Amino acid sequence: MSAWLPTAPCTPAGCADQPFHRPVPALRAALRLAAGIAVVLLGIPGALLIRPLARARREAAVRRWATAVVRAFGIRVRVHGHPGPPGGRLVVPNHISWLDVPLVATALPGRMLAKSEVRGYPVLGALAARAGTLFIERDRLRALPATVDRITTALLDGTRVTVFPEGSTWCGRAGGRFRPAAFQAALDARVPVQPVRIDYRLPDGSTATAPAFVGDDPLGTSLWRVVRARGVTAEIRLLPRIPAGRHPDRRSLARAAQAAVASDSANLPAASVHHSVSSSPAAASSARTPS
Repeated sequence: MSAWLPTAPCTPAGCADQPFHRPVPALRAALRLAAGIAVVLLGIPGALLIRPLARARREAAVRRWATAVVRAFGIRVRVHGHPGPPGGRLVVPNHISWLDVPLVATALPGRMLAKSEVRGYPVLGALAARAGTLFIERDRLRALPATVDRITTALLDGTRVTVFPEGSTWCGRAGGRFRPAAFQAALDARVPVQPVRIDYRLPDGSTATAPAFVGDDPLGTSLWRVVRARGVTAEIRLLPRIPAGRHPDRRSLARAAQAAVASDSANLPAASVHHSVSSSPAAASSARTPS
């Protein structure tokens, strides 16, 4: 791993291993898991079937599929805000879970930026490739300019591109610094930036940590924890867009987007917030985040 890769202090035991109040029975959880995997698999032939459609109809089909994926795993979906007009836009959410990818697509379907290892994942790799995912070799700093150029080209083509600029997953009680590299593509393409806030909530409004996919968490363990959780709602807030040209460079643009996304977390209790992010060689939390 390269030393420059970001990593979060979150761990499964410390952040995601939330005690359940009345967990979902094992049989029902198994049915949820089977349903979720089945809906994901349907996305592979579905991606081929919708390819000839006009962009508006194609995006509507992706929204319906993505909503079905999240719901199949037992998670309710609540969207705040309006997606706004069509056209190229850099979408920048905070990053908590593998669920973030379909969750963002329920409101703002488009192309995703993912680490190159995702291309080799069984099933998910094929689905990501057919969905037009842009891949980045995160261990090769010299490959970054070419990745930014590919993002710019997609934005100029009128496509939304979703990037998780924290570069690692967090547990949802706090977040990391937004890395500025991908924001250069928005500047070069002269398109707006769409900050997005993702939260997973329990019925009492507190943070649900079961969906967090952090540290050395195996994917199978994370999947089972999600389907056992009861009453989790995924909330996605489409925050005001940052118009093209408002910020002169990628660092100030990244700081503005991060401030917008972090603003909804201002009322979290101080004891629940991580206060630092490691800059040491990337640990498993960076290695395992899907995007």
